[in-house]
Amino acid sequence: MSRRMHGYLYLTLAMITVGSTVVASKIVAAGLPPFTATALRFAIALPLFLVLMRVTRITWPILAPREWGLLLVQAGAGSVGYTTLLILGLRHASATDAGVIIGTLPVVSAAIAIMVLGERPRRAVLLAIALAAAGVLTIVFRNDAGSAHSLLGSLLIFGAVGCEGVFILLNKRIQTPIAPLALSTIMAVFGLAVAVIPAGFEMPWMHALSGNAVAAVAYYALIPTVGGFLLWYAGAARVSGAEAALFTAVAPVSAVVLAAALLGEQIGQSQIIGIGCVLVAVFSLGMSQSADMTDSAMADAEGDATSHR
Repeated sequence: MSRRMHGYLYLTLAMITVGSTVVASKIVAAGLPPFTATALRFAIALPLFLVLMRVTRITWPILAPREWGLLLVQAGAGSVGYTTLLILGLRHASATDAGVIIGTLPVVSAAIAIMVLGERPRRAVLLAIALAAAGVLTIVFRNDAGSAHSLLGSLLIFGAVGCEGVFILLNKRIQTPIAPLALSTIMAVFGLAVAVIPAGFEMPWMHALSGNAVAAVAYYALIPTVGGFLLWYAGAARVSGAEAALFTAVAPVSAVVLAAALLGEQIGQSQIIGIGCVLVAVFSLGMSQSADMTDSAMADAEGDATSHR
């Protein structure tokens, strides 16, 4: 197998692990409070990241106080905000619906850059935004999803995607280069610090903890958080950034397929139409961005998001 094909395999596996976080979060939502689950996730992942930093001899970055503040906000949004909102949303929405919605992340990030950074929207980007919006609307307003709970769940999950989009936006504000492994470790440190305080107010010791939920959190920490990070950067090192960015489309597909296979959820016409719209949006956005973004920038942006989802 060629170096490029190895890269494709690693990227595909990385995005499958990202998609599997939806199924894991669905299980967690039924048995653990959201902040408790989030704090536990980072408590498990952090020692492994520290070991990886030591083995690879990655050093801590030297940053200005403002940049440390931005990293703290990033952890609150992309690490804690994403995980807790996803868990809360999955208490009301199906994992298949969530799979479609999380697939809009690249498009949502582009939309945030247009609105906040004032980037000039290109026609291809506007088309991608419209397609992604259409995909989400097909599942939010389908005929069998008229209940307030389903709408609430979809809104919470979309809020999680928005948090991850804010993470990517803030990452562009940090001027000092940070090694991806160091950034992931910092996010685990700050994520644990941010989540542990509200987790205390949830008083998890007063509730019977679900073994399945704890196992799902452990899986989330070990496989998607740490394993997904290693797979993504192993793959990104073997292909161009433009190619790597396109593999984000695998995540929503894997989420929907795994939800059907492991949770027994039905994949309806609305989800098929929705995920089709989202996939076309992601591919069109990736192809248009490859023309005016450097390969390394595209790979780093998607990789940073992958390691925190």
